[in-house]
Amino acid sequence: MARNARPFQHDFRMDLHGRTAVVTGANSGIGYITARELARAGAQVVLACRNPSRAQAAFDRLRTEVPGAQVESRRLDLADLSSIREFARQWDRGGLDLLVNNAGIAMVPFARTADGFESQFGVNHLGTFALTGLLLEYLAAAPEPRVVTVSSEGQRFARFDVGNLDAERRYRTAFAYVQSKRANLYFAMELQRRADAWGLPLRSMAVAPGLAHTNILTGGANANRGRL
Repeated sequence: MARNARPFQHDFRMDLHGRTAVVTGANSGIGYITARELARAGAQVVLACRNPSRAQAAFDRLRTEVPGAQVESRRLDLADLSSIREFARQWDRGGLDLLVNNAGIAMVPFARTADGFESQFGVNHLGTFALTGLLLEYLAAAPEPRVVTVSSEGQRFARFDVGNLDAERRYRTAFAYVQSKRANLYFAMELQRRADAWGLPLRSMAVAPGLAHTNILTGGANANRGRL
């Protein structure tokens, strides 16, 4: 570094007053930080979480860290299509400015969702797909809607097997995970293509957060793995 150079810094502060955002999986990790910073910027934030007690804990923590934040929690289980439909049915805030599809599971033992889908593909892709579709009318009602879908660098290693999307023949934990994350990327790109075709001002983006210190590999179905 040159003698007089200073470390790169950027001011990411923004004014989101009057905007409404939904963040799935907002009770911890990337989802919580995203929700907190959106609230800090003035957005009205809905914490969409599967576990009510963890959602309440996140709500309390966020209100402590951002006094005066406009935030609420609502139950959403991406492993259950009836829960997704109920979340969308109860939406009462009008236009939705931002949907952050963050919730997901990773490297879990074989299981199926409430509707019989392999859990990683069911939660990470199918649940996200269903939620976005059911909220699309509210996104379309916002002036500049955004959908951000959290994928993974792991998708680079996916060999997308359209003949085994639901682990009908064989289940390999890591393979199922990266395949679901590749599906996230395909979904984000196709959503943008269709929004453009429909003339909607919607912007669909995919993001890979890289390595992050979260509990995705040690929580939920992975709770018995241990810290290592």
